[in-house]
Amino acid sequence: MERHITAPIDKETARELRAGDYVYLTGTIYTARDAAHKRMQEALDRGEALPIEMKGNVIYYMGPSPAREGRPIGSAGPTTASRMDKYTPKLLDLGLIGMIGKGKRSQAVKDAIVRNGAVYFAAVGGAGALLAGAIKASEVIAYDDLGTEAIRRLTVENFPAIVVIDAEGRDLYETAVKESQKRH
Repeated sequence: MERHITAPIDKETARELRAGDYVYLTGTIYTARDAAHKRMQEALDRGEALPIEMKGNVIYYMGPSPAREGRPIGSAGPTTASRMDKYTPKLLDLGLIGMIGKGKRSQAVKDAIVRNGAVYFAAVGGAGALLAGAIKASEVIAYDDLGTEAIRRLTVENFPAIVVIDAEGRDLYETAVKESQKRH
């Protein structure tokens, strides 16, 4: 199924999505990779507020290349999501509703997705220039010293992604393997 949704995403919309759905996101999402996730965890450990509100928001695991003149961002392909797995359950428990990356997630992340009615999207790796075309604005909002790993607020329009793990725990990577095995 093809869906056009607005970010931030409400719980009802997240729960309606199914593994395998093609989604086009429009609105505001945030970027954060390993170093930013580590900083956010350290802030939480100290009892400090996070630089972004988690409730209803989507984090895109991406570190862009420098923007060419006249563009808001450079190539913007996804990073391997499992690198954020040790931090993700806590962020989901704080209200994070979606993540965009590539690759499989740990069982702890899958459990937290189901527990919180969240969703994990995949963006196509190797298509960073194409994905950048859906990004209309980019602004560093935290951890500027991390360079490409700083947290950015992105304004996106019809950003393409595929639901990989839905709020019920269905995992497209697992079902695709089973379907492939049936055919062989």
